[in-house]
Amino acid sequence: MTVKTKSRLTILCISLAGLVLIFTVLDATFPFRPAVKYSTVIYDRKGRLLQAFLSDDDKWRMPCNVKEVNPLLLKTLLQKEDKFFYYHPGVNPIAIFRAGWNNLFQGRRTSGASTLTMQVVRLREPRNRTVLSKLLESFRAFQLECHYSKAQILGMYLTLAPYGGNVEGVKAASYIYFGKPPALLSPAEAVTLTIIPNRPSSLRPGKNNSFLLTERNKWLSRLALENTLPAAQLQDALEEPLQLKRKNLPAEAPHLCRRLHLSQDKKIIIQTTLDNSIQQKVQQICYNHVQRLHQYNIRNAAIIVIDNETREVLAYVGSQDFADHAGSGQVDGINSIRSPGSALKPLVFGMAFDAGWITPKSVLYDVPVNFAGYSPENFNSKFNGKVTAEQALAFSLNIPAVDLLDKVTVPAFTSRLASCGFAGIQRQASQLGLSAILGGCGVTLEELAGSYCAIANNGQYRPLVYTLDSRRRSTDKRMMSDAASFFLTEILTKPNRPDLPNLFESSLHIPKVAWKTGTSYGRRDAWSIGFNKKYTVGVWTGNFDGTGVPELTGADMATPLLFQVFNSIDYNSTNKWFTAPVEVDLRYVCPETGMIPGELCADKVMDYFIPGVSSVEPCHHLREVAVSADEKYSYCMNCMPEAGYKKKLYVNPPPELLRYYTDNQIPVSLAPEHNPKCERIFEGKAPRIISLNADQEYLIEKEEPKQLELKCAAAADVQTVFWYINDRFIQKAKPGESAYFLPEEGMMKISCSDDKGRNKDIKIKVTFY
Repeated sequence: MTVKTKSRLTILCISLAGLVLIFTVLDATFPFRPAVKYSTVIYDRKGRLLQAFLSDDDKWRMPCNVKEVNPLLLKTLLQKEDKFFYYHPGVNPIAIFRAGWNNLFQGRRTSGASTLTMQVVRLREPRNRTVLSKLLESFRAFQLECHYSKAQILGMYLTLAPYGGNVEGVKAASYIYFGKPPALLSPAEAVTLTIIPNRPSSLRPGKNNSFLLTERNKWLSRLALENTLPAAQLQDALEEPLQLKRKNLPAEAPHLCRRLHLSQDKKIIIQTTLDNSIQQKVQQICYNHVQRLHQYNIRNAAIIVIDNETREVLAYVGSQDFADHAGSGQVDGINSIRSPGSALKPLVFGMAFDAGWITPKSVLYDVPVNFAGYSPENFNSKFNGKVTAEQALAFSLNIPAVDLLDKVTVPAFTSRLASCGFAGIQRQASQLGLSAILGGCGVTLEELAGSYCAIANNGQYRPLVYTLDSRRRSTDKRMMSDAASFFLTEILTKPNRPDLPNLFESSLHIPKVAWKTGTSYGRRDAWSIGFNKKYTVGVWTGNFDGTGVPELTGADMATPLLFQVFNSIDYNSTNKWFTAPVEVDLRYVCPETGMIPGELCADKVMDYFIPGVSSVEPCHHLREVAVSADEKYSYCMNCMPEAGYKKKLYVNPPPELLRYYTDNQIPVSLAPEHNPKCERIFEGKAPRIISLNADQEYLIEKEEPKQLELKCAAAADVQTVFWYINDRFIQKAKPGESAYFLPEEGMMKISCSDDKGRNKDIKIKVTFY
């Protein structure tokens, strides 16, 4: 090699190194990072489009990559626009030379030299077509090639290509003009989308379809000649009609899509856990059901379907029709705070099971009672006396539920719910009282369904999952034990209960589910939440404006919808069911109390219990009493004669149950009054004052003062009670009988003593006004 040649190579290397250095400095000084504003695109779990939202600059511009389009579209694009795309560094020198030669010697522009990379630059930074603009585009193209792969650059073009109006990108155009994703485009459709970006105005779909058809067929024939399109597909492609018009994008699950769009911090692609086939099925069931309810002036409903194993939401129907403006269809009924009615009762029963206070066959008392001024009543304003715990829950009786909440305590109950996703209850906790268990609080369908899903998962609570990328981000929390969950499931599965709808259209196939209903005060909300081994379904029906309807109950309006959903998504749900956990066992109990049978208990029934937790208190519903021969008096060990007496069994009801028997004239075999000559002071349950209320202030009109009522419940062996005001005797009465007195202003001590010498005191405050 000569010295002259070496010198030239050295100069060339230095020049190239200088160009590289200059490019590096310019690239760092004037970086090109295409900042594209995308549409938010939301998919179901299988990748089907649910909904898309306009970008911030009001464009339908969906991100697209080469794997998402029909391969023929890519081949056509490269054959038509840039055959050497994978070989040039952003600028094609041969194309530039050819374009310059043609333009120079023919006196006009006959061909362009823009590569796909340069077109991406122009789409992001549009400029007038001048020599300087071409130079800038070339520089930017080099920058793109340095920082992005060929696949990424091709994806940018597929995302930014213009299709007329505010439609940009192959994916947006494919959905808007063909109603399908770009991977499913036919050859004719793929070629159509390839040629439009060159002349988006004159070839705009829907405005000049005949011209677009001619151009499409021209390119189909050319591609067949160039072997880009298989010859066997040419004729079918040429005969495929082209009747394009702009279509509406899918708008499935609009409530959840809008919720995620607002909460995902401008996330571009959101893949939900929804199953669109289930979503559409449930949406149609909801719509049809509400149409039937219009005759009762009930205009809306909401449904959520949850996969129990994963906690993933499979269907999210916020209203029967999002487009129903008259019925406030845009309101999200799943995320709206409403009164739950009785739907929370299973949760307090679960806590009582875990505390060992009750088992399914424990006997509770459904009788009138006063809880510090609060006197709940049942839905039908009737009382049932003795009921088992499973009957009380299955029949949704109010007094037993309130009594259990009183034992559990409101703070413990609300704290448990707050830790398991009940945000509204957490905010209201300090203002809630015993009425919370009857609907005196605010919950959402999402929260209720999540809690029942926890019961279906052995008492383990985990937040519901709405997007695939958020699975297993949270840990489980113990809402109740496996045993308590099993007890509730067994109770709520029984069909012989009043909330089984009488007129259910599909009564020939009632799905095997555990379910509970709820009806809010004023009949404004009707709920039905149910689960089987696979799914949990939550249903709400009512009016979003809070209008009450006399016919609106959970049993009649919500449960039929619940059953329809289960029959639709899991018809043969009886194949698998819940089994008793290892910590559950069986034992005999007395059916009169649900306690361990005592020596006097004649009958026994089997009951589930939790060893080491459930109460082992023996039954004492009967007691043997020594009575006189004429059964007029009873004797204690202190006064029992040596002869002339006999022993007999008598029932031993608690004071509140005895009062219920007395008020309702229910005959009951009680022990006779105690020997009046006996001077022994008896131990046992003192009378319970049920009117007035301890530590309460009573406002009395000074000019026309009214008497206050005194009333108590006493033990079965009590015949007479004695009332005292500030230790001064007022009058005697029978247990349950009202006594009256005229109060004085100030603090007052109220005392009630029975004929066995047992006493109860309370204090009240009287204020005159």
